[in-house]
Amino acid sequence: MVTIAVIAREALDRIVAETAADPEREACGLLLGTDDAILEARPCANVADDPATRFEINPVALLAAHRAARAGDARVIGCYHSHPNGYAAPSPRDAADAAPDSGLWLIAAGSVVTAWRAVPDGAVHGRFDPVTLRCVTGEAITGVRHKDIS
Repeated sequence: MVTIAVIAREALDRIVAETAADPEREACGLLLGTDDAILEARPCANVADDPATRFEINPVALLAAHRAARAGDARVIGCYHSHPNGYAAPSPRDAADAAPDSGLWLIAAGSVVTAWRAVPDGAVHGRFDPVTLRCVTGEAITGVRHKDIS
């Protein structure tokens, strides 16, 4: 199990900027890359009934990303969303909505972004284990594998 994930600086900056753009709504999107490297954060429309209190990634965008991965693009390795309440940690609602083994979850609150892995019997709300997030420049992320991270 990967306990450290690398994220491209550009992807992290995009998540923080998107969160700041509309702090009253939960921003959300897809994380694309490899098992241990987030290469891209792709913003998606939040189609939840109440986007101020929860998120739902547009299923059309999700299906399109999976199709693109089958054609050779980076694959979907998780998702991100923001918490307008200011806490960058999974909520009980996040735990209820997260399927076990659904990949990485990044949660942003202001400029703070935390990383989690959805797992069965996780340490947080029975669904999430913490993941250390290591930010690197886009050039440095190419070819990085978990075993190479110190």
